[in-house]
Amino acid sequence: MIYVDYASTTPTSEDVLKSYNQLLNRYYANSESLHSLGVEVYQTMEKSRQQTASLLKVKPNEVIFTSGASEANSMAIKGICFQYQSKGKHIITSRIEHSSVLNAFMQLEEVFGFEVTYIDVDEHGIVNMDQLRNSLRNDTILCSIMYVNNEVGAIQPIDEIKKLIRKYPNCFLHVDCVQALGKLPIDLQDIDLATMSAHKIYGLKGSGILVKKQHISLVPLINGGQQEMGLRGGTANACTHIMFAKTLRLALEQQVSRYQYVKKLNNFLREELSKIDGVVLNSSSEASPFILSFSCLRLPSEVHMNALNDKGILVSAQSTCGSKSHAYSYVLQAMGIKNERLHGVIRLSLSHLNTMDEMRTIVEVVKENVKKYGI
Repeated sequence: MIYVDYASTTPTSEDVLKSYNQLLNRYYANSESLHSLGVEVYQTMEKSRQQTASLLKVKPNEVIFTSGASEANSMAIKGICFQYQSKGKHIITSRIEHSSVLNAFMQLEEVFGFEVTYIDVDEHGIVNMDQLRNSLRNDTILCSIMYVNNEVGAIQPIDEIKKLIRKYPNCFLHVDCVQALGKLPIDLQDIDLATMSAHKIYGLKGSGILVKKQHISLVPLINGGQQEMGLRGGTANACTHIMFAKTLRLALEQQVSRYQYVKKLNNFLREELSKIDGVVLNSSSEASPFILSFSCLRLPSEVHMNALNDKGILVSAQSTCGSKSHAYSYVLQAMGIKNERLHGVIRLSLSHLNTMDEMRTIVEVVKENVKKYGI
C-alpha cells in the first residue's frame, strides 16, 4: 500500500501512541475533581498547556484545548462575531478556506445577518491583496485567511496580511494553521486567533487547539462549567489534551529535515508527472511541497482514484471533508480551473514516511492509467 493522503490525516506516531496508552490506564479521573487523582490529572493537563504555549511562543492562558481544528475554527469565528458585533457586522474570508470556515461564515451571513466579503484568489490560489485592502472597513471585525490551502498547498502571504489588518483596530485576524503546522515556520505575533490540529502531525484524532490572544473575548459556543477558562464546557478529554504538547514538540523538532526530504519527493513528482501527455499540475511551484494537485485531462477523478486504489495507491481528489460530494472542487473553481482540468483532479499529499521508490511507482501507475482508461 502506498498512502499519499496525509493532508487528510496521518498515522499516530509510536511515541505518541505509547504515551497515550500509559495515560489512559492512569489518568481516568475528571480533571475538575478536587481529590488527589483529579488534581494530578488537572496539573498534568496544565503542564501540557504550558509546554504547548512555550513551543508556540504564546502565553499558557492563550491556549484552549478543543476536539480539533473544525471546532476551533467555529469557536474563533462565531465567538468573535457574537462578542464584537456592536462594533460592526462586516467580516472577510477567502473563497478557498476549509469548509469549517466557509460554512461558519455562510451561517453568520444567512442566519445572523452579518455581511461577508469573499476575497478572490489568483490562478495559483493566492488571495488578491488589492481586493482585501479595498474590502477592509472601520466596521470590519474579523478577517479569516488560512496559511496553507488543503487542496493545492497555496501559501498565503500571512506577514503582509498581518501588516494590513493592524491598520484596522476593530478587525481581528484569524489564521487556520492546520496544513502549516509542523511543516512551515509559524509566527503568531500579530495573529489574534490561530487553529491547529494534532491528527495532521501524527497525533491523536479529536485533538486540537485554538490560540486566542489574551486581549480578545469570545462568546462561548459550548456552555457548561469552568473548563477551558469558561469557553468550552464539558468534562475535559484530559489524556488527549495532555498528549498535544508531545505531539507538537516531535513535529517541530523534525520540521526542517522533513520539509527538505518531502521537497525532494515533490520535485521528482513535478518533473515526471509533467512529462505525461494530458497531465497538468494545479499546485504552484511555490506551494507547500506536502501537497501536489494535478489533473488528467482525459481521465475523470473518480475513475482514476479507483484505478489507483486497485494498485494500492491511496489518494484524494479534493478536501476529504467534501469527498463524498459530487460537486467539483470550489477551491479549483476559485482558481479559474475549468472543464477537463476540473473533472480529472488528483491530490497527492506527502510525508516523510513516503519513499522515492513509492514516487516512482505512482508515476508509472499514472502513466498506465492514462493510457488504459483515458477517454
